[in-house]
Amino acid sequence: MKKASSYIMKATLLAFAVAGLCAASSSAAGNYAVVYDFTGQNDGSFAHTSVVFDTSGNAYATTVMGGAQGCGTVDQFSPMPHSKWKETTLYTFICGVDGKNPYGGVTIGPDGSLYGVTAAGGSSPCTGDGCGVVYAVRGKGETVLHDFTGTNGDGFGPGNAPVFDSAGNLYGSTPDGGRLGFGIVYELSPKGLGWQEHIIHTFTGKKDGAVGSKGPLLIDASGNIYGVTEQGGNTGCGGSGCGVAFKMSLVAHKWTFKTLYVFSGAPNAQNPYGGLIMDHSGNLYGTTYYGGTGSCVSVPGCGTVYELSPGKKGQYTERLLHSFMGGSDGSATTTTLLMDNAGNLYGTTSMGGRPTCDCGTAFELRAPSWKESILHRFGKNKDGSYPYYGFTAFNGHLYSSTSAGGTFGQGTLFQI
Repeated sequence: MKKASSYIMKATLLAFAVAGLCAASSSAAGNYAVVYDFTGQNDGSFAHTSVVFDTSGNAYATTVMGGAQGCGTVDQFSPMPHSKWKETTLYTFICGVDGKNPYGGVTIGPDGSLYGVTAAGGSSPCTGDGCGVVYAVRGKGETVLHDFTGTNGDGFGPGNAPVFDSAGNLYGSTPDGGRLGFGIVYELSPKGLGWQEHIIHTFTGKKDGAVGSKGPLLIDASGNIYGVTEQGGNTGCGGSGCGVAFKMSLVAHKWTFKTLYVFSGAPNAQNPYGGLIMDHSGNLYGTTYYGGTGSCVSVPGCGTVYELSPGKKGQYTERLLHSFMGGSDGSATTTTLLMDNAGNLYGTTSMGGRPTCDCGTAFELRAPSWKESILHRFGKNKDGSYPYYGFTAFNGHLYSSTSAGGTFGQGTLFQI
């Protein structure tokens, strides 16, 4: 299952910026519209991406493939009234030292540049496809900030957009590489005209976990880092481990690592692929690809939405808010959740939904009962299919992407 993380069969700044302050629609009905259909040409294809907005209302996303060289793109979208959005390709990856296959979308930095990662490419060979890079795009030019090597303890194959702390440092994780091959957590700090990498944790595959997730790291107002690993933590879940939630804190100029919770597997939560969000009480929320009480064919549970609450001695207690049942309910969620001001949670599942497609769902969990409402089932009338990423709230609407489907079968950006 390790390679399944890289990423789903190959197929922010602060905690409260994502958790408590986003104004999302509280409607359980959900009016769905495709705002852009990828064509697979210069605009790219396979939109395995989050969506972010700048202060002018422009949206930004990435595609894993397509573009002039077939290795992915960074795109800007300008909303148009009463019509599909206008797309501008800001950068096309050339499959070389600039990187290849950008997963996860981008983060808008303090300088207005777009920061992201590629899972392959760069100057180091790794498995022959390159180890990946961290990049910045400003205007229509790209700068490589870090070229992963997979050697000397460095990671490779990143798939989550890096996040900034208040001092302007970037943080992310990798699913592979590191001294023991289980991935790393890295920091990139501005140095002179470039950036310097610091490996701030190397996963061991034991209690600290293994395989950095596809969801972004979470940085709270005090600068602590929260994240999950897809595997490790114990010897369950087929021997590879069920994953962990962790916290990293900077103490006396040194990063300390603490395992907050070890996932135990079905009927509890198992294998978190999406990142964490935090509410104002310090509770953490996330999703898992497997686990729960649902019964899906040949897999240990259909996935969950969970809450982790802090308790004595800094340990956390898990509460399942929802177990996906497969079928019309959805399954196999990889989303990083979005929480609105009322505490309701929003996300997507990558499978389930319509019986004729199994193309995924968009859902709402209404606090405090955590009753689920399906906002949309994908796979009908060219509406897109297989949403792997969660929602961004903007101007009262929810936005995300599908990696396939749409008018041209190359993926979509959509609005609810």
